[in-house]
Amino acid sequence: MAYLPRTRTRVALAALTVLATALSGCAGQTGDQQVLNEPQAAGNPAVAAPNEYEESAPAEEADPTTPAARNKPATTRPTTRRPAPATTSQAPDDREEEAEEADPPASNTRTTRPPAADNRTTRPPVRTTGPPQPGRDRPTTRPPRTTGPPQPPTTAPPPATTAPPPATTAPPPGLDIGPDQCSEGNGLDEHDGFQNGNRCVDTQMGEVGEAADNPSLLITDAPERVGVNQPFTIRVSTRNLIRDRFLAAGQGGYYVEMSLLNAQGLVHGHFHTACRVLTDTAVAPEPAPVPAFFVATEDGRGGSEPDIIEIRVPGLAQAGTFQCSAWAGDSSHRIPMMQRANQIPALDSVRVEVR
Repeated sequence: MAYLPRTRTRVALAALTVLATALSGCAGQTGDQQVLNEPQAAGNPAVAAPNEYEESAPAEEADPTTPAARNKPATTRPTTRRPAPATTSQAPDDREEEAEEADPPASNTRTTRPPAADNRTTRPPVRTTGPPQPGRDRPTTRPPRTTGPPQPPTTAPPPATTAPPPATTAPPPGLDIGPDQCSEGNGLDEHDGFQNGNRCVDTQMGEVGEAADNPSLLITDAPERVGVNQPFTIRVSTRNLIRDRFLAAGQGGYYVEMSLLNAQGLVHGHFHTACRVLTDTAVAPEPAPVPAFFVATEDGRGGSEPDIIEIRVPGLAQAGTFQCSAWAGDSSHRIPMMQRANQIPALDSVRVEVR
């Protein structure tokens, strides 16, 4: 049978246990006599176990539980022996149950293996790594998720109760453009190119360049004080002004030609310089009086780079505070147009005290 080798091993172990128990109980006497004369205690598993397996032992091997084996002298055992623990012996019923199991382990590990129920008590109550296993204890609460894609809200946002406010500003209305030609004006006579007032100039304004190409002007140097009739010099710098076009106003060339740009987008024209006396520096001066000094500069120079022109004033015959100004003009003496309304036109002024 498959369990015979295991039975032989258990019989041998039981015989050794009986022999060790008998020797330990007979200390001080001859070991052989005490083993033979020791009365068998009723119900002692260590003594009764060998008799149960006498019939299952093979015939060719000596059974250590027979009387002959018990009468064998223990001269081959060491004189010093340890008593075997009582827990190593097993009841006959338990041995029969183990013999019926298929392929049991070679050594007796039944007494050292913890019960299956004990494994659950030593396991940590909460698994901290790995996915949850089915059928095992799980923690009653889960930690909140801190990673992964955002979850949709559990509740929908409340519906809007009010409509968005209407726009507070409306687009500006269309401009109310007035007349753009003399026939639509006040019926004045047309301007004839001479310096006459109360006329209607029907000349188109002409071409205007980019803001970066619009002309500019600055008085860079002028005296603060001069004597009466003392000559002095005013230095003027211009930029983006081609000083090559001047129609004589006394010959009918005033306001008769529109503004023209060259190939680089710079305006053709010239600039004026004049000085007038100020009777009152607290209010705007009278516009009609003829200035004490006036000159137009048309030297054929100028361009996108600034340059400086010296204007020589022969002297002022009247003592007082004078306003000396310089301003650019297009070919028909108008101040050149600018792209934007917030650009300063090409003009400048200084004060000169005459004593």
